[in-house]
Amino acid sequence: MQIIECIEKEHGGAILEILNHTIINSTALFAYHPRSPENMRSWFQTKKDNNYPVIGAVDTDGTLVGFASYGSFRQWPAYKYTVEHSIYIHPAHRRRTIGDKLLKQVINRAEQQDYHVLIGAIESTNQASIRLHEKNGLACCGTIKEVGFKFGTWLNLSFYQLVLTSPASPVDG
Repeated sequence: MQIIECIEKEHGGAILEILNHTIINSTALFAYHPRSPENMRSWFQTKKDNNYPVIGAVDTDGTLVGFASYGSFRQWPAYKYTVEHSIYIHPAHRRRTIGDKLLKQVINRAEQQDYHVLIGAIESTNQASIRLHEKNGLACCGTIKEVGFKFGTWLNLSFYQLVLTSPASPVDG
């Protein structure tokens, strides 16, 4: 397995497939409807415009088996040092440490880009994701009860946080 920078033209279809499988089959994403190729183009453009990485994991055949990224946590200016990340693995490749490798890359990138806090929002029954985050130093900092409704059930959303050592000299404004 190799870690790469994802490019829309090369990896957009595979990312879309992974996301749509997640939407249709799990509560990891609180979306009801699959995303379109147009959604992917907009998503990649937002990542590019804001200098947010899209990090991929490819197997020996060059097939994308997972990806990770981050984006703004909230739009208010005082949140400028905080990002929220996402990690998704193709279902045929789960439980192979791919998520661990991608999360380590996300943490490194966030530090390199002078972010201070990394947030992961995890549906509270997703034990695999919770273990992954805790293994990498993220701690639960709160759960919002029954904030989502999908597949006929109320969903709780737990927030996991890692405080980074960067930036060296944060500024207001």
